[in-house]
Amino acid sequence: MILRSPTFAVTARCFSSSTPLPRSVTLSKFAEANLLIARDKAPSPTFTINRHQSADNKTRAIASRQYKAAINKKKRLFTIHRHYSKDNEQAIAKIKQHGIHTRPKMSTEHPQQNGINGQKGINGLGGTTDLPPADGPQKQQNAWSGPGPAAFDFRSDVVTTPTPSMLSAVQNTTLLDDVFMEDPTTISLESHMATLTSHEASLFVLSGTMGNQLAIRSHLTQPPHSILCDYRAHILEWEAGGVATLSGALVKGVVPSNGVYLTLEDVRKNVVIGDEIHGAPTRVISLENTLGGTIMPLEEVRKIAAFAREHEIKMHLDGARLWEAVVAGAGSLPDYTKEFDSVSLCFSKGLGAPVGSILVGSKKFIKQARWVRKSIGGGLRQPGVVTAAARVAVDETFGKDLNGQAGLLKQSHITARRIAKIWTDMGGKLDKPTETNMVWFDLDDVGLSGDEFAELGKKHGLRLLGGRLVVHYQISDEAVNRLEVVMKEAMAKKGTNGSVGKKVGEKAYGT
Repeated sequence: MILRSPTFAVTARCFSSSTPLPRSVTLSKFAEANLLIARDKAPSPTFTINRHQSADNKTRAIASRQYKAAINKKKRLFTIHRHYSKDNEQAIAKIKQHGIHTRPKMSTEHPQQNGINGQKGINGLGGTTDLPPADGPQKQQNAWSGPGPAAFDFRSDVVTTPTPSMLSAVQNTTLLDDVFMEDPTTISLESHMATLTSHEASLFVLSGTMGNQLAIRSHLTQPPHSILCDYRAHILEWEAGGVATLSGALVKGVVPSNGVYLTLEDVRKNVVIGDEIHGAPTRVISLENTLGGTIMPLEEVRKIAAFAREHEIKMHLDGARLWEAVVAGAGSLPDYTKEFDSVSLCFSKGLGAPVGSILVGSKKFIKQARWVRKSIGGGLRQPGVVTAAARVAVDETFGKDLNGQAGLLKQSHITARRIAKIWTDMGGKLDKPTETNMVWFDLDDVGLSGDEFAELGKKHGLRLLGGRLVVHYQISDEAVNRLEVVMKEAMAKKGTNGSVGKKVGEKAYGT
């Protein structure tokens, strides 16, 4: 029996020794619900009483007695969902008098409460992120119907939300086991990505971090061994020391001599080769493209790859945002990926899928990576619900061509350049050129800390993370207009605070 009111959903399930007696009644008052229960003429049945978070049989017995007393020893099961509205207080008090316990429930039946300056609450982003939770009251929303709060969020492209077409794909997906390699949707995605990247095989993984860690662990066979990468690389700074934990390898972070990206000269100066036993031999060169929104030129990648092959060093690419470099015209997807022994590509950042990345490489490499994935709990049973959405993300957001010019992703680059121009036209400086979807404001020149700038954005319903603005294709024109107001307020403070510097341990970049 299901009884509902504007503030309560009361569910009563009864089980008899014969056929269950399902009933549904809608009432406006909780008292009427009790009256209806009291008048219930159903025969005395056998009941299973479940209590939320009951730990043992003793607790269940106590709960049973409380319920029996509350409904005149009529054996029924009630689960009471409380919506957080102030007019419920008296009703809640009456319920507690009868020993019936309540638990929170979020509902889409009621209007969503407002968040920052009238902006809708930001719950329902279609997945969790590594970003802090929103301030203020939170209510559920249908995250599939549109970008929602992501349209006003410049902190990262991880906040992008899945689309209705992704939901449609999920509704029509296959639900077979991937550990047994039987799911057609997942197999199709892996085959498609191998073809796009000019590699033999690929493997769906839950995150870019997992993809990177599987790749490195699969390449390394016998210590001592080391990885050479940029000092800002995700595998070094943002993966919780995974290389040390999972692979037992030394990671050598190199500062680019040109201040932008690693060159062959940087690699030559820092690589460990030969029989010198005092150093850990370089077994993998891991590059990242894009890194901080900056493109690593294809020609430089080719030079480093040729050097690596000459010295039998494996090449890995953290290509979480390689899509951005391709859309910017730096080269096609296979132009880049074929220079590497392994590549990790992310579906859930700029492309907007809810979950996942892909790891590509040779058949032998992917066989080993699949083994390692299973060993760390990454085997998936029915991954079709996420691989279906990932396929749509590739086809719609990046596009079906190898250059990404037919998809939605290029809009983020146009918006990023627009924001950069507004800032510089106001007299602001950029920490680095805007090449893809990231804009880097020099806040120190203005005299603002990252936290102060974020507070300015919060006043106007924007979510900011320091001076790095990550533009994704779901950012709205209204968000850019609000950001322009924030820029004006920031520039008005120029020269009033002096240099603020950075906190101890503060990073000037993010995921």
